[in-house]
Amino acid sequence: MINPIDFSTRRFLKVMAAGAAALAAGCATRQGVEPEEGFEYRAVEPPYPMATKGKIEVVEFFWYGCPFCNQLEPFLKEWLARQRADVAFRKVAVAPVRTWVPHQQLHYTLEVMGKAEEMSGNIFSALHEQQIELAKRDQMADFVARHGVDRRRFVETFDSPAVRAKMDEANAMAKAFKIDGVPGFGVNGRWFTSPSMLGGSNAEALRVLDYLIARERAGGK
Repeated sequence: MINPIDFSTRRFLKVMAAGAAALAAGCATRQGVEPEEGFEYRAVEPPYPMATKGKIEVVEFFWYGCPFCNQLEPFLKEWLARQRADVAFRKVAVAPVRTWVPHQQLHYTLEVMGKAEEMSGNIFSALHEQQIELAKRDQMADFVARHGVDRRRFVETFDSPAVRAKMDEANAMAKAFKIDGVPGFGVNGRWFTSPSMLGGSNAEALRVLDYLIARERAGGK
């Protein structure tokens, strides 16, 4: 069984949930209305230099243990399936709370191995449906091995400089975007939106994401 979430994380998630509930109670849907800067999205100042050149880069800031990120997954998969070729998407595992670091390291170990995308759904399911504990390296190694990932290579990669570099980059990006909760989305290093800014609505957050992408296609104006 998964260990109880530590106090700091429980408090973090409780604050997020309370904020989303308050917004939901006080905000009517804005479907069909152009999103408002400072209300449904915000500018990132200064803009963060993105890794994918020549495309509109969308990043999702997430944590595997986050129930809100888990709930977002089916919406996100549908959204990704209808994106045009000029959109590049990637997940960025963040760790604003110390106890999130192991899952951040799990993600980037798999990313270095080229296995992050195929394992993402299995990890969310393990944590939120099967109540499997994935807090330590050997637990993670055993789990990914059951899903066809080379266990020995996973263990060798886990503490590698390549993984540490990716974790450092993710932490720098989270700081630049002023990430204080997950899930959230960055667009081209210039814009940020999240379900918590939209009354907790995943559908509304993705609608605003579409708006920001269209804005970038039009030259960012």
